[in-house]
Amino acid sequence: MLFAPRQLGIAALTANALSPVPSWRLSVPTMVAGWLTSELAPHLLALTVADAARELTRPRPSRVGLGLAAGSTAGLTAIVAQSARAKGYVDRALDEGLGADHRERLAARHTDTDLDLATPLRQLAMPFRLDHGDVEVVRDVPYADYGKRGLLDVYRPRDPGPHDAPVLLQVHGGAWSVGDKEHQGIPLMLHMAARGWVCVAINYRLSPREAFPAHLVDVKRAIAWIREHGPSYGADPSFVAVTGGSAGGHLAAMAALTPNDPEYQPGFEDVDTTLQAAAPHYGVYDLAGATGTRKAAMLRDEFLGPRVLQKDPRLEPEAFEKASPLLRVNADAPPFFVVHGRHDSLVEVTQARMFVEALRRLSRQPVVYAELPGTQHAFDVFPSIRSAHVVRGVDRFLRSVHDTWCDQQGRGR
Repeated sequence: MLFAPRQLGIAALTANALSPVPSWRLSVPTMVAGWLTSELAPHLLALTVADAARELTRPRPSRVGLGLAAGSTAGLTAIVAQSARAKGYVDRALDEGLGADHRERLAARHTDTDLDLATPLRQLAMPFRLDHGDVEVVRDVPYADYGKRGLLDVYRPRDPGPHDAPVLLQVHGGAWSVGDKEHQGIPLMLHMAARGWVCVAINYRLSPREAFPAHLVDVKRAIAWIREHGPSYGADPSFVAVTGGSAGGHLAAMAALTPNDPEYQPGFEDVDTTLQAAAPHYGVYDLAGATGTRKAAMLRDEFLGPRVLQKDPRLEPEAFEKASPLLRVNADAPPFFVVHGRHDSLVEVTQARMFVEALRRLSRQPVVYAELPGTQHAFDVFPSIRSAHVVRGVDRFLRSVHDTWCDQQGRGR
């Protein structure tokens, strides 16, 4: 490809990352392009500068191409700077939700090693190499009799300490229709497992083969599995937090808001499925169109109804209301850390704002909300500048909630 057309493509990607195309019909390609460009901006910036430098060595460099490269360089530099500012937004969110002294309280109870929240530069330089020398992964453990969809992976410290590690349950996204436990949430799980937690990533049944609430039932089955089998993997099954992105964020929020609901625990109604914390990322909180936005209504009518719930929202609106975390918020909700990107093309940020507003109005527990400017859907799938700051923030949130829980249980940490 010639230099100028190549730079035109990069310029278009950069422009979309800075200001996503506001079209429902184009939301998926807009998201994918914006997500990759935003989170890989340092790599794309380096390639753009190198490409322009090479062009300058030619006898007759393309002025148009160099102009485009200059514009892309400026735009990508702005994206990198914006990614770095995520730290400030996460810090302020934690100060607001947990108290400005939460870092001092953490430092008083944890070692410097525990609180070493740095992300290795190797991970940022090679974002698709997802591993950690201090973490052991036990793969494909059955928790339900659904074949592949009933398997989970356990991430745990390679050299475990006492067998009472708190648990983080990861629920993948993928529009309730696709996705796999090995493809999402890995940076967070590696980070937490390396610092003493046991993390569990699950597959679950998918639509359209299965209709909601089968997905949520499977999340509850996984919690039941952790309660029974967690100690065999070094876990303390009495403290389980949940996280997930997109559809996984929806399922994480629903699981946290519906503890011990027999409708979602067929055959294991007596198992305690209470969760101690939730950290959903870019979740879908409105399946009923309660936010009143056009996107939410179109998602409900054109996708959720025919494919996921397999019901007509005009005839059975109560099914969509019951499936909406926004409408299930209650005083007994556990501590929440909600993270959402302001540029999310798939799930508009309005859903997160209204969900957090409801939590803060009704819940008795801390609510942390980090809204990240310039951030697309799925920003945390691989290590990036932005996702590293979010991972550190989730670490502090979970550790703070666990410390408080230990105090309430009379346990020293």
